[in-house]
Amino acid sequence: MVTDVFQEFEWRGLVHQVTDPELSKILRDQNLVVYAGFDPTAPSLTAAHLIQIIRLRWLQMAGHRPIAVAGGGTGLIGDPSGRDMERELLSQEQVAGNVDSIRGQLSAILDFEPGDTQALLVNNADWLTKLNLTDFLRDVGKHFSVNSMISKEAVKTRLTEREQGISFTEFSYLLLQAFDFLHLFDTQGCRMQIGGSDQWGNITAGVELIRRVRAETAYGLTCPLIEYEGRKMSKSEGTAVWLSPDMTSPYEFYQYWINTPDSQVSQFLRFFTFLEKQRIQELEGELAKDPAQREAQKVLAWEVTALVHGEAEAQRVRNASETLFDEEIAALDEPSLLEILAEAPTSDVPRSRLVDGVSLVDLLTETGLTPSKSAARTDISSGGAYVNNRREADPEHRVRAGDLLHDKYLVLRRGRKTYHLVRVV
Repeated sequence: MVTDVFQEFEWRGLVHQVTDPELSKILRDQNLVVYAGFDPTAPSLTAAHLIQIIRLRWLQMAGHRPIAVAGGGTGLIGDPSGRDMERELLSQEQVAGNVDSIRGQLSAILDFEPGDTQALLVNNADWLTKLNLTDFLRDVGKHFSVNSMISKEAVKTRLTEREQGISFTEFSYLLLQAFDFLHLFDTQGCRMQIGGSDQWGNITAGVELIRRVRAETAYGLTCPLIEYEGRKMSKSEGTAVWLSPDMTSPYEFYQYWINTPDSQVSQFLRFFTFLEKQRIQELEGELAKDPAQREAQKVLAWEVTALVHGEAEAQRVRNASETLFDEEIAALDEPSLLEILAEAPTSDVPRSRLVDGVSLVDLLTETGLTPSKSAARTDISSGGAYVNNRREADPEHRVRAGDLLHDKYLVLRRGRKTYHLVRVV
């Protein structure tokens, strides 16, 4: 049980803007219903979405009830926030399919079991697609001046700094998200919305709408946008890491986190894990003392992968990662072997060539690992050539069928990190 979730957020750097300076006290004294929206314009959520899912889980552990809103309705419109051009509009069938596919990703972290803090997943298409246009303009649109809407950062940027401008479709997005907040206030008693700092304008619009039409107070809380090596972590920036194993394999997912730069790993431990403060500070101390060990990155990769894909899958990909450079690569199952070498160049060799054995010198040259046979002999003699991660020091060595992994693969390596996968056909 978290006793002071706002204080937890502050320590972790997860507070950027708040609509009420008393929100910290309110979260301590009251149990709120809180929602976050998730964009269903792809068949998977991304690592960038994780931050809101994790914040919802923190709030849930503090006694608040989380609602995840899949934007099946707003996804048909497209949010202009953080975009410098119009989004490609998806069909209702595409959006509905995407909503279905992200349900499991949310339930892996949020608790949907019955109880006072039971999480709820809703699709705003259920109410937005049933709106009557004239009623909506009369009951909602009249509360927003065009002047105030233009002043919102997401709209202002598109109007003043970009050539594309903004369509009326995207311009209306703010009204729809504000109506989401009002609808959830009326039907679920929801009084708080969270999001990234790029959602501030949309969140405050909902807070204002509830104040105007219900004379009630609602709250908003944003966190900083996340960057990875100086670039925004998002689909639009082409830096998305998907939560779906079909779009980013668990091994690639693990490698993404284990390759976190030293300058960011402390922040990511705070943002993306539920590790306690003392443990994170211990890892920060180890990082400062001996960064070459990369213990902080290893813990981060394990924690996030286990959170998203489960401990069994995290254990599998961690084992695969650790065996990439040692002889235990021969013990990997075939899917794991192919997964860790997915980015390695490959070539095919006829099985008939293995009957009398293939010269390792020839293989190194044919695969392009060495530029010539003389260079191959030099690499082998100097200890820089490996067959299935076993160093081979004999320039006359011949590779035979008995060397194959799973009776069809051969892993050649030159130096520390240059790999080539040979497939026997």
